Amino acid sequence: MKSGDRSSVVSSFTIIKGSMIDETYAVFRSWNFARSREENLGEMKQTNSIGAASENWLRDVYKVLHRRFDPNGRDRALVELAQAGASYAIWKPILLWHMTRDEFLLRDFITRWLFNQHRDGALRVRSVDLHPYLLSLVQDGLVEEEWKQSTLERVAAGLVRIAADFELLSGSQARTFGSYHLPDDSFLYLLHAFMETSPNAYEVVHNDDWKLFLMDADDVERELFRLHQFRRLHYETAGSLAQLSLPCDSALAYARELAA
Repeated sequence: MKSGDRSSVVSSFTIIKGSMIDETYAVFRSWNFARSREENLGEMKQTNSIGAASENWLRDVYKVLHRRFDPNGRDRALVELAQAGASYAIWKPILLWHMTRDEFLLRDFITRWLFNQHRDGALRVRSVDLHPYLLSLVQDGLVEEEWKQSTLERVAAGLVRIAADFELLSGSQARTFGSYHLPDDSFLYLLHAFMETSPNAYEVVHNDDWKLFLMDADDVERELFRLHQFRRLHYETAGSLAQLSLPCDSALAYARELAA
């Protein structure tokens, strides 16, 4: 694992603290790319620009955002979309994908556990249902220190709450799967991001990250054919071969087109 890379680290702290969607959007709206991450977050903490109700919460926001994002680098497109006033409907799914670049536990929970529950037709999701999955991470040595029962319960509740914050689950006490649909502009952004790392149409369609939005390869192909009909992209298949052409050369370029 390279220095600064947390993509395989199980962090209970960030999960328990939650999605911080509103706080992240507010901080990114006023982000200054000429300044470092520490300087930007330090100013947020000093001025309380997010209107935090306590010093403790302000400190937690600083720590979580510092761990989750690289706004001047990998996550720049997410910041520019916030600064352009992108709607939450479009921005939130993109935020979830960016969050999971360095949030192993959140990504693994959604793509490996929640997606399978959805595929298998589960009627509801309770935090206690996650306990065997979380204990398996401990047994596999992915958690540095064995969690106390109270920590296990807080992590399970935090994961379910984050899934609800991103509208993958609905309800309050008994969470259920709704009819979530990834917005077209968010879908197109993710296509650009996936094409940057793997410019192969088949691999893009079968990218595991679609599971973050409870989508399998068939769901992705249906969206591609639909958007092809609306001339928002070009997608053709012939047997096992597929060709995908997108409007822009990169996710950042597409984000800037959205923001224009």
